[in-house]
Amino acid sequence: MKIMLSAGETSGDLHGAALARELCALDPTVSLIGFGGAEMEAAGVKLRQNYVDYNVMGISAVLLNLRRIFALLDDLTRLMEEERPDVLVIIDYPDFNWQLAARAKERGIPVFSYIPPSAWAWRKGRAKSCAALADEIVAIFPHELPPYEEAGANISFVGNPLIDTVHAEMDAEEARHHFGIGADDVPILLMPGSRREEIERLLPSMLGAAEILAARDPARRFFLPVAGGVDVTQLEKHLAASSVTVTLTHDARYALMSIARAAIAASGTVIMEAAIMGLPAVVLYRMSALSYLVGRLLVDVPRFSLPNILLGETFETELLQDAVQPDRIAEAMERIIVDGTERDYVTDCLARAVAELGEPNAARRVAEKIFARAKRT
Repeated sequence: MKIMLSAGETSGDLHGAALARELCALDPTVSLIGFGGAEMEAAGVKLRQNYVDYNVMGISAVLLNLRRIFALLDDLTRLMEEERPDVLVIIDYPDFNWQLAARAKERGIPVFSYIPPSAWAWRKGRAKSCAALADEIVAIFPHELPPYEEAGANISFVGNPLIDTVHAEMDAEEARHHFGIGADDVPILLMPGSRREEIERLLPSMLGAAEILAARDPARRFFLPVAGGVDVTQLEKHLAASSVTVTLTHDARYALMSIARAAIAASGTVIMEAAIMGLPAVVLYRMSALSYLVGRLLVDVPRFSLPNILLGETFETELLQDAVQPDRIAEAMERIIVDGTERDYVTDCLARAVAELGEPNAARRVAEKIFARAKRT
């Protein structure tokens, strides 16, 4: 059996890798090919292209790279024609992957969508077009189902794979020793995302907030877990311009989350990972002026952080666009760094949000669905 997978960013690469491992465990003879990153490749996927070469964010960045993106689409289409996979599995990365799905459909290749577009939040009409293209859809959050069900999609929620993959790599004492964190130190994480655009727009403000927080308490130490595919020289450029000391880390990030006091983080999967580790965060989201203008016209949601969305209340501070300022970040961080009712309430809400993610072994259940779909071909 041959299965083609397509994932175009860090979170999709992690989800794709978990899926690839389960597919190989269910059938060691399966052939996995496609588009993804180092995690998927290590899990057994033979990559035609690596997403790191195409990892852009925002309307303006996409427009500047349009020719390369269409060349990638053409190349993956040729791969489908050459290999004739039994099923195409598209993982998130919606605007690109659904173009690829349309081409698969034209060639009689079944389409399995894992992590569909957020039709509950914006462009609700695309649920209908996705339902027409995908033979089967699996969502990783329960609130994603209603618009697709209304559009007639074959969609289900079988749990969130982060429950299985997000675990501390070592115990707390070992982690503190590994990262050189003393008993009196207060570790704080900076997590600016994995895309160049995110880092450019968020890291300077994060560092400004870190300077304010460090001035108030010298025991506060700052760590930045380096996401896969990130250009370290880009990070170092910003760190060199800041007066605060920040340690870059490259391993055991979940163990680091488990012993950290709080985090300043870009909105995305990492916020949900932090929630699973019980780590409170101030959540930031900033895009280009053009993307923000378009977003205001199309998006109609009261909150953008996943834990907040799961509970239907903004218990973690969200700062959007021009609100991403060092003083506002620092002010919000103080409330979750120090012990008190506000920190207690946030950590309690995080636990309740994580409970909404379902039972363990979600990736295994999704892999079983993919095999079942492929066997119908």
